[in-house]
Amino acid sequence: MRIDDVRSRYDNKHFLFGLFFSFGNRLQAAGDAFYDEITSKQFFLSICLGIFGQEAPTLGELADVFGSSHQNVKQIINKMEKSGYVITFTDPDDKRKVRVKGTEKLTLLGEKYNEKGSWFLEQLFRGIDDNDLEVTCRTMAAIENNLINLK
Repeated sequence: MRIDDVRSRYDNKHFLFGLFFSFGNRLQAAGDAFYDEITSKQFFLSICLGIFGQEAPTLGELADVFGSSHQNVKQIINKMEKSGYVITFTDPDDKRKVRVKGTEKLTLLGEKYNEKGSWFLEQLFRGIDDNDLEVTCRTMAAIENNLINLK
């Protein structure tokens, strides 16, 4: 069934609500096919890790940026650690906190996919002008904030 056929059956809010789930599934499948070594969730977690720069975030901080539970992020991190992409260590000032740091292997992986990743983004956003991207970014950020504040 074509997306326009589905859209015509729903108001915008209901259509977007369903589209978020469909989009997430398609994006994850495309990402999993894109990378040979890691899953798309592991890749996204590495992006989240990169947001912190040289600072090694705690699992909780990483989970917050990732948008998932501490437990789910810990499972992903454990798999990445077994593969040598990250290391975890106890915070020297607070033994209750576990921190995460990317390894050289993760850096090399990012470099390997840099050019191919740029191509993927170009294809993903093909035909969408900068104004539409700006509006979409503002809208999605507002929805994200609403989700965070639902608690």
